[in-house]
Amino acid sequence: MSISDAIDCDIHPGVPTIKALLPYMNDYWREAFIARGQDNFQPASYLPNSPIACRSDWRDGDAIPGSNFDLLQKHALDGFSARFAICNVLYGGSFSISETMGAAICSAVNDWVRAAWLARDPRLRASIVVPTQNPRLAVEEIERLAGDRRFVQILMPVALDMMLGKQHYWPIFEAATRHDLPIGLHAGSLYRYAPTTNGWPSHYLQDYVSNNHAFESQLLSLISQGVFVKFPELKIVLIESGVTWLPGFLWRARKTWRAVRPEVPWVDESPIEIVRRHVRLTAQPIDGPGDPAILERVLNQIGSDDMLLFATDYPHWQFDADRVLPEGVSARLIEKMTHDNPLATYPRLRETIQ
Repeated sequence: MSISDAIDCDIHPGVPTIKALLPYMNDYWREAFIARGQDNFQPASYLPNSPIACRSDWRDGDAIPGSNFDLLQKHALDGFSARFAICNVLYGGSFSISETMGAAICSAVNDWVRAAWLARDPRLRASIVVPTQNPRLAVEEIERLAGDRRFVQILMPVALDMMLGKQHYWPIFEAATRHDLPIGLHAGSLYRYAPTTNGWPSHYLQDYVSNNHAFESQLLSLISQGVFVKFPELKIVLIESGVTWLPGFLWRARKTWRAVRPEVPWVDESPIEIVRRHVRLTAQPIDGPGDPAILERVLNQIGSDDMLLFATDYPHWQFDADRVLPEGVSARLIEKMTHDNPLATYPRLRETIQ
């Protein structure tokens, strides 16, 4: 089935070097980065030379994958006939130990993506990257940019300093709902803490798979600590979380909630219903089995056609050739993923086409 005119909910413009961000910093931070010679704030989960960081025929020599505007336009927008594509820049602002440095990088990234990408193609939209280390600074950045309706989401890494349901983060959720902005939780860690509860792994295989643990624990934290009760309009988008873990998670969360619900009386409905109403997932990578019939059965177990969002994850590469969607996804679900679900998830996209 054609995915023409689809809404791509996850592409990744790459910051070529810190020099690209310096024009968007104040004198203090511009001089600080030059004096310290600091660069390469790429997240460790997508090292530029790793195979999954970029499809081989999409590479631009030694350049940071996704940093060439013309190639992104050719491959991700024209290549997949996108109607819109949401830019999620993965860079060091959200990961910096220094709160003020993190805020400076995030602010520069947001202004850079606005000037160097959004202004050059009307099909592009973007997420606001925020310094998650300090929710007050994060809210300041959201307020600074919320008036630009081309920013359609707030982007945060899933593995943070603490559980996401804690009230520490609630000012960010309050700002998000105030401005009709979903929270996008992207796979990735601050890499200051072990990605598993049993310590540091030895191999990339362990690190990669353990991202699921972070998504599951953060999702259960949001539910258990009453975030969706406090913010009934909040939407959470799990980006690059995979998909097939969700049915098992939902089954276990509901089973345990039934047994211990007096502990959390404010959670007054099944976690399954909460997740179906508040949570969406980008479907690339879709960590499904090769057998289309089995994949279809797993997707049916989610119990909702409203939750999956189409994404190419450009320039990251975890699919074969141009087959962004695997066999086993029904035509009806593809239509929902590529058009209806993104428009329902991102109110600011709906404004654009009305």
